[in-house]
Amino acid sequence: MKLPDDIASLAEETIAALKAAGITVATAESCTGGLIAGALTSVSGSSDVVYGGFVTYANEAKIAMIGVPFGMLRQFGAVSKEVAMAMADGAMAAAGTHLAVAVTGIAGPNGGTPDKPVGLVHFSVATEDGTTHLKKVFAGMNRDEVRHATVVQALKLVLKSAKA
Repeated sequence: MKLPDDIASLAEETIAALKAAGITVATAESCTGGLIAGALTSVSGSSDVVYGGFVTYANEAKIAMIGVPFGMLRQFGAVSKEVAMAMADGAMAAAGTHLAVAVTGIAGPNGGTPDKPVGLVHFSVATEDGTTHLKKVFAGMNRDEVRHATVVQALKLVLKSAKA
């Protein structure tokens, strides 16, 4: 399967940086449904640094697979800073990797609210030095465009962490 050129080149650069740094990665994905892991593993030799991914689309999967607390999901909702950070931390712990990236968002076209509009995505990267968060709103995009932009942003965050 041919990936869009921007994702393919970014995935290659990210894998090269992970290899150079000797860093392993796992993904925890909700709104992208495994697309980030798919992009990373499209690169030949990625098995040296990619553990794999957790597709935690349902709240139950977030709880069962990567240990996101039920109370956190109830209090903040699946699309939140708190849950994104818990997803990244949980994926890193479950996989035993040096780094994990997590995304949770509303790709649309349905599901948005005034507080959490379609296009809202929370990103988190967990490393041995701590966990960071980034909130983005990809306004005016359709579902495929939101997911594409989310994969690009997630790969950029992994690349930045690998080079840090």
